[in-house]
Amino acid sequence: MLDLIRLVNALHKDRRGVTALEYGLIAGSIALVITGAVHTLGTTINGVFIDISGANW
Repeated sequence: MLDLIRLVNALHKDRRGVTALEYGLIAGSIALVITGAVHTLGTTINGVFIDISGANW
C-alpha cells in the first residue's frame, strides 16, 4: 500500500504530461486560426475571380 501512495505522489509531481497538453492546446489553437484565415481568404479570392470572370474586357 505504501508503494501505491509513493507512485501516486510521484505521478502528481510529474509535470511532463501537463507540458505536452499545453503544447497540444497551442498547436490546436494555431490550427484553428490558420483554418479560419484560409477559409476567409479563399472566399475573398473566389469573389475576386468571379468579378474578373464577369467583367467585359
